[in-house]
Amino acid sequence: MSSGPYYILAFYSTLIVGASLLGGWLPSLIRMTHTRTQLAMSFVAGLMLGVALFHLLPHGIAEIGGAHAVEIALWWVMAGLVLMLLLLRSFHFHQHDFSSDEEAHHDHDHGSGHHHEPAANNTVRSISWLGMAIGLGLHTLIDGIALGASIKAEALAEPGTTLVGLGVLLAILLHKPLDAMSITTLMKADGWSKGAQTRANLMFSLLCPLGALLFFWGVAQLGDTRELVIGSALAFSAGVFLCIALSDLLPEVHFHSHDKGKLTLAFLLGIGLAFALGGLEPDAVHALEILP
Repeated sequence: MSSGPYYILAFYSTLIVGASLLGGWLPSLIRMTHTRTQLAMSFVAGLMLGVALFHLLPHGIAEIGGAHAVEIALWWVMAGLVLMLLLLRSFHFHQHDFSSDEEAHHDHDHGSGHHHEPAANNTVRSISWLGMAIGLGLHTLIDGIALGASIKAEALAEPGTTLVGLGVLLAILLHKPLDAMSITTLMKADGWSKGAQTRANLMFSLLCPLGALLFFWGVAQLGDTRELVIGSALAFSAGVFLCIALSDLLPEVHFHSHDKGKLTLAFLLGIGLAFALGGLEPDAVHALEILP
């Protein structure tokens, strides 16, 4: 295989590191209001949902191949979904909205029977720093596996003819600033210095590229089982993305009685972008035969 995919991986990794660092600095650069945060989360949820169903799962099935490809892929989707759900429930590491706006809790969950305390006053202090660090660390390593697997799969299918892993990159690129913002906000609330926040943010930003590199280099040693492993990793990543979109991001915006139109539009735009990215891929990528 040519060195092209390695350069692409390095370029994508650089973008992800930059996005993570930006997320950590974001609260000090601009005022992230409740509405802005919710719009970003809605858009990213739609994008991750679309990437999982339009890109990761179909490519995973094609890579696995054989008469049982769909069944194998769906088992891996379920494994990724369940694992991420267990991580979310065990470590409670995803808390993206730390805005102190009055709108953050004005009419929130009105008529839904759900009640949430204002994020800035209660949620920040209720989240375990260790749990968040472990959960986000594992989560971002899995993101790295998804990126590495997508680049490897598309490089093997049509070397040099497609924008490799672009959908996965965008999903990670737009999601990482929210995660990084969570880290620095929690550390600030817990009294950590700015230097410590910066070091933690830098370490977090490197985890996704590390996961991608480990998968990218490791899978090259597998020989004949390479396609099966890549396909399984793609399907597993699809399950992870589905869980994040449906059980983590969307519930945080679903029960808001305000800005329903804006949030719905942002969600649909995310799905639309994921679908449109398929037009950048050659027809051969979507026409791979899965039967022997």
